[in-house]
Order: sequence, then C-alpha cells, then structure tokens
Amino acid sequence: MTGTGRAVTLVVHRDGDPHSRQVRLPLWAARLLMIGGGIVAGAIILGLVLYAPIVRTAASVPGLRDRIARLEAERTQIQDLARRLDQADRRYEQIRGMMGGEIVPTLQAADAGPTVALTPLVVAAPDAPPRFESGLSTPLHWPLDQRGVITRGQVGPGKRDESHSGLDIAVPVGTPIRAAGGGVVVELGSDSEYGLYVLLDHPDDYQSLYGHASRLLVAQGDTVAAGQVIALAGSTGRSTGPHLHFEIRRAALPVDPRTVIKETP
Repeated sequence: MTGTGRAVTLVVHRDGDPHSRQVRLPLWAARLLMIGGGIVAGAIILGLVLYAPIVRTAASVPGLRDRIARLEAERTQIQDLARRLDQADRRYEQIRGMMGGEIVPTLQAADAGPTVALTPLVVAAPDAPPRFESGLSTPLHWPLDQRGVITRGQVGPGKRDESHSGLDIAVPVGTPIRAAGGGVVVELGSDSEYGLYVLLDHPDDYQSLYGHASRLLVAQGDTVAAGQVIALAGSTGRSTGPHLHFEIRRAALPVDPRTVIKETP
C-alpha cells in the first residue's frame, strides 16, 4: 500500500497472473476502512473472550444437574438414616428401662427412713391355688416373675444368621430366675458362651438351661421344684447386656420354649 498526496493506491496481484490491479482510494476512505476493520477485529476478539466462559458454563450444566441429583439422593438417605436412628434410640431406651438402666439407687441420709427394695415382690392371695406343681415335672412355666423383653429368638442351624438355640430375655441384673419345672441339677458352672449357667434334667427326656447369670443358688445334684429360684440374672459370658438365655431341650435337641411354656406372669 502506498500513499501519494491525499490518496492511497492499493496494488492487488493474483498469483500466476502477470498483470496487477490498482485501486486508488482517497486517504479519508482508507483511514475509515482501517478504523472499521479494527473495530470489527476488536468486536470479534471481545466476543470470543466473553463467549468462552458461556460455553464452559453451558458444558458444565449437565454435570451440575447430575451432582444436584446425587446430593438430593444423599439427603434422602441421610433423612432415612436419621429416622432409623431415632427409632433405634427409642427402642434402646425401652430395653434400657426394662433392664434397669433407669434404676439408680440414691444415697440416703441417716434419718431418711427405711430403704425400699428395688426388686418387685410377687405375692399370692392366701386362698389362691398353688402356682407350681410339686416334685419332678416338665418345664411348663415362665422362668421369671416378669415378662422381660425377648431380644432374640430361636434360630436354627443353616440360617443366614448365627444359630441360636433359645430365647434371650432382657431383665435387670439380680432378677430371680426360677426353674421352669421340677428337675435335677445335672450341670452348672461357668462357660465362655453362656457365662454362669444351670442345666436341669426333667421327666420325659426334657432339659432346661439358664445362662448369663450373675449368681448361682443351687449345687450339682440338687433336686429343685418348679418355680424355685435357682439363679440371679446377669451379663456373664458372651453377653452385651443383662439378660437370661433360656433353653428347653428334648432328647438333646433344642425346642422353642414358646411352644412348651403354658403360662407367663
């Protein structure tokens, strides 16, 4: 591009063409063309600069939607977990109350009067018929003076859960354990699984077992009557809290106590 006077001459030469073309523009037109070209180029550059973040943001929108969906699913799971924990906490408080977790003896002053027994007493009317039969008998009675809470039932071998041959009944430490029927103490002692336990022999090839006791009140070979207190409940052996493990066997095979016991308190 050359300029003479107040005009600008543009020389256009096409490859392979021996002739050239010349375009003569006034100086003001050439300046206007340059300014316009600069404005267009600046607009293009500015557009690219502003458009790039928009493109990146648009590209990230699907990912943001997926993330929001995952967060919503996690929030739903957290709410469900919180509801389950609340239910478990209420169940725990119920069992804790049955196990004596709320029974905390307080210190009394010297003049505070007589203490009150924490263990409930069961008293029958003078003319009431005997609750328990005499002599040897099959295990037909509930072994406690209270129902307790059955925290685990009988689970036979081959099931998905660990096998369990009796009932676990949550009761406070020191709860009297009674013989479910008249029998003979054929075995007692301490076991890694059952803790302190008593095994009774009954007629008709029945046996009953009482585990996790805190104290045993009978001796090997003793003959006990139905309803006699033979031990106190505890949490010895493989145990996560105070309870009675109660089994009934016939011909050395476990029987669900709930199919044999004929009465509950």
